[in-house]
Amino acid sequence: MQNSNLKNFSNLLLATLFISTSGVLGKYIALPTEVIIWFRASLAMVFLYVYCTSKKIDLRIHSKKEYLPFFMSGVFMAAHWVTYFYALKLSNVALGILSLYTFPIITALLEPFFFKMKFDPVYIALGLLILGGVSFLVPEFNLESTQVKGILFGVFSALCYAIRILILKKHVANYNGTMLMFYQTVIITILLLPTLFFMDLSGLQSQFPFLLLLALLTTAVGHSLMLHSLKFFSATTTTIISSLQPIFGIGLAVFFLNEIPNSNTYLGGGLILITVAIESVRSKK
Repeated sequence: MQNSNLKNFSNLLLATLFISTSGVLGKYIALPTEVIIWFRASLAMVFLYVYCTSKKIDLRIHSKKEYLPFFMSGVFMAAHWVTYFYALKLSNVALGILSLYTFPIITALLEPFFFKMKFDPVYIALGLLILGGVSFLVPEFNLESTQVKGILFGVFSALCYAIRILILKKHVANYNGTMLMFYQTVIITILLLPTLFFMDLSGLQSQFPFLLLLALLTTAVGHSLMLHSLKFFSATTTTIISSLQPIFGIGLAVFFLNEIPNSNTYLGGGLILITVAIESVRSKK
């Protein structure tokens, strides 16, 4: 029993690490952002389809009424991936990941607009803490600065991801998580297909191994392993472990890209992660 628990915990950590590689790969791959995301989605789509069929996961959508939310969630997932990778390209991995990690608070702030629930004033305080964290990341707000542009793209990416979560929230209980991820990749593949006809693909051959890594390790294996691991732990445990993603991502960037965060990044990132941790504990009570 103890060995089984250790294995499940190791799988959860491994899934978190795999998903964290998106920052380093997104920064490193020398191709236009939209092209990277198309290959990430299309290759992951193939891997996820093979996985779903091998595990006999039902890929049918139960009702025509769900076609629109499935499609819109894919649109916002595409916007999330594209803008996140722009954030990485314009700034650095640490700033990109930390600005994206504002999404839990954005989700909490938007939730009353999507569902019939009372707005909790505590979220105003948490939102201010997040703004405080972002202000440390951007000590001088100058729209001509690529770092500022990167952080703005990261926060917009967080907004898109939060909306995608809220759109799918009603449907998560009725479908397998890998099946939902499969349809996300199908929609993204279709939406971004036109970019292949007018964007530069000259470096594709040399970059393809890294695209394969992004699609297989980060997207298909990482997300599938995460979904599998969630069955064995409480929501609180999984939230705490998933909070390691920015730490893993920044650590990988230091090791592989030699991107050393400055003191403001540590202060702002710490404030953002503490705010997310507070909300995680509150929401599980």
